Amino acid sequence: MRYLIPLVVLVAIVAGLGSVKFRQIQTLLQAKEVGEKMGPPPETVGTAVAAEDSWEGTIAAVGTVAAVRGVAVSNESPGVVTAIHFESGQVVRAGQVLVELDTSVERAQLASAEARKQLADLSAGRSRALAEREAASKAQLDADEAQLKTSSADFGALKAQIDRKTVRAPFAGRLGIRNVNLGQYLQPGTAVTVLESLGSVYVDFSVPQQYLRDVKVGTPVRVTLTGAGTGTVLDGAIGAVDPAIDATTRSIKLRASVPNPKDKLRPGMFVNVEVVRNQKSRVVTAPVTAIVHASYGDSVFVVEPGPTDKAAKVARQQFVRVGPTRGDFVAILDGVKPGQELVTAGAFKLRNGSPVVVNNAIKPTPALSPHVDNL
Repeated sequence: MRYLIPLVVLVAIVAGLGSVKFRQIQTLLQAKEVGEKMGPPPETVGTAVAAEDSWEGTIAAVGTVAAVRGVAVSNESPGVVTAIHFESGQVVRAGQVLVELDTSVERAQLASAEARKQLADLSAGRSRALAEREAASKAQLDADEAQLKTSSADFGALKAQIDRKTVRAPFAGRLGIRNVNLGQYLQPGTAVTVLESLGSVYVDFSVPQQYLRDVKVGTPVRVTLTGAGTGTVLDGAIGAVDPAIDATTRSIKLRASVPNPKDKLRPGMFVNVEVVRNQKSRVVTAPVTAIVHASYGDSVFVVEPGPTDKAAKVARQQFVRVGPTRGDFVAILDGVKPGQELVTAGAFKLRNGSPVVVNNAIKPTPALSPHVDNL
């Protein structure tokens, strides 16, 4: 009896604990069944409706800005810099003096040549007067006339030599960084600075050879700046088409003329180019944020009524084939019809058949020509 009573008490305790655990397990199993019937909680997403639009055909390319006229300004004759008449980045007119080299020796020689020229002029005039009165021989008159021509040629040569030591702007434009200083000795051909014309620029780019029939002289183009100028679009036209196809890339080299207001385009700058084709097509458009990119293909989530509760909404994953983009929109070539509601925010947390709650209270407004105000 001494051992039986504790044993009975122990068995009763174990049985009580087992009964409690059994009820807890039953409660968890029932909660699981209820959860499976109810499904996962809905996800909050933003949506937009796919629409049909008419888009003009374009050919996208990457271009490089080149100056219509751009040169490295240099000196023709050697010499020491005695005067600089420009600053870096200055706008100059055609013929404006930029740099003067030392011409003291040439100017002294010019003064001597001018004196000889004046003397020869007087001698030739005196010989002409005497020859008219037959007081001087024809030989003397010819010698004086020849001396006048020789001295005049020497004077002109020295004057031209002095002019070559004055560096002038060959055309109007904006100068680059100054590369010379006072007192510096310049060899012939030393780059003083660079000069770029203003008003318009060239944009060089290439397109695949299959678009040869669509790229003719005069075809309009749109140039979009990148970086700090994102959103700025400039209109231009194709000015030249290379007659040969590049044998390596099988592409056509093109050059477009584009106006350059406020000097937004600088030579060497990278830009996006769109060649506007003379055709339009009907396409289904949606915000680019609706596209879910994956290694197995692009897809969207279409919001539809639930299979049992029509008031509830679920997201069905639909694979699509996308086309070109325009600003914040993308053309969907296959997989979506106009009027379908697509998830544009929160698609990353969805899977096929996920319940969703649509909340479009706060969402960005897509645009064909987006512009950032603070740039």
